[in-house]
Amino acid sequence: MTHLKDLPLQTLQFYATAPYPCSYLPGKQARSQVATPSHLIHNDAYSDLVTTGFRRSGMFTYRPYCDGCRACVPLRVVANEFKPTRSQRRAAAQHASLQARVLKLCFLPEHYNLYLRYQTGRHAGGGMDHDSIDQYTQFLLQSRVNSRLVEFRETRPDGTPGRLRMVSILDVLNDGISAVYTFYDPDPEASYGTYSVLWQIDQAKKLGLPYVYLGYWIGESPKMSYKAKFRPHQVLTDGVWKPAVS
Repeated sequence: MTHLKDLPLQTLQFYATAPYPCSYLPGKQARSQVATPSHLIHNDAYSDLVTTGFRRSGMFTYRPYCDGCRACVPLRVVANEFKPTRSQRRAAAQHASLQARVLKLCFLPEHYNLYLRYQTGRHAGGGMDHDSIDQYTQFLLQSRVNSRLVEFRETRPDGTPGRLRMVSILDVLNDGISAVYTFYDPDPEASYGTYSVLWQIDQAKKLGLPYVYLGYWIGESPKMSYKAKFRPHQVLTDGVWKPAVS
């Protein structure tokens, strides 16, 4: 009997999408290469795909495949060698009181309401600030891999979990944690996004996993600049993971 983990990636098929407007570089057209069929992409196959630059959005496994543009660079943090910057240490101290609870993927109205507040506060006009429950569910709560939902709450004076501040969707791969998406209270004084990555790095260390995959980094995109601040990290260049050059 053949097990899925024994199936080579050659069993999968890959196709390119039609061009669509790039979400990160104004005026640019993007394309994606999509891996199919999705029912074969379970955790072992997906772990291998991530090491070659793929990511997922719901059941959709893809990587950039743009004509004449290589701006999207896969980036992963080397967990055991990670050294926080001063601002990252401040973020850790600022949000040290948050309580994390790890759940299976599930729909909770409180999470959805936070998601809408985040989109309105941080990405207004991007289209996702009006996502329906079905769109939210398809984007974040559908998975065939080892996925987790992590909610972060304030601690009440009596020590019990209080107000919801942040939710992260993570995939646990064979060699690391892959950050799928994080949304949080759009408080300009907070550093929830940074804290989420720090928490993921700490979890990778505890699980004995070498990497935290942060998706694609684009040097020209201010939205992506935070990813390169987690060092040391590696970038995928010409199919090889290499230490980033400062």
